[in-house]
Amino acid sequence: MAEVLIADDSEFMRNLLGEILEEDHQIVAEVENGVEATEMYAETTPDLVMMDIVMPIKDGIEATAAITDSDPDATVIMCTSVGQEEKMKEAVKAGAAGYITKPFQKPAVVDAIQETIA
Repeated sequence: MAEVLIADDSEFMRNLLGEILEEDHQIVAEVENGVEATEMYAETTPDLVMMDIVMPIKDGIEATAAITDSDPDATVIMCTSVGQEEKMKEAVKAGAAGYITKPFQKPAVVDAIQETIA
């Protein structure tokens, strides 16, 4: 059972991801911006971060870079909307290990996690 940090500025998306993940994983925290994500990662050091790309204060790409700079073994899966290919390229450069596309479907989320933390 992996410990997961969920970072998304949408409460609906955090809840949806939480529901998808709660059966097989432990949610250590849910945060709504990149600043909170980097702070919570440092406090909890989860096995996996589910990170939205577009968030206020510090976006998911900046937060991913900060997390992977401080912990090169960090595993971050980006959550992106369809049509954000350029942002996904930036996220991979920042250290993202994979991505899922909104709207989420449970099989796609589970597959992305299994591929990333296998």
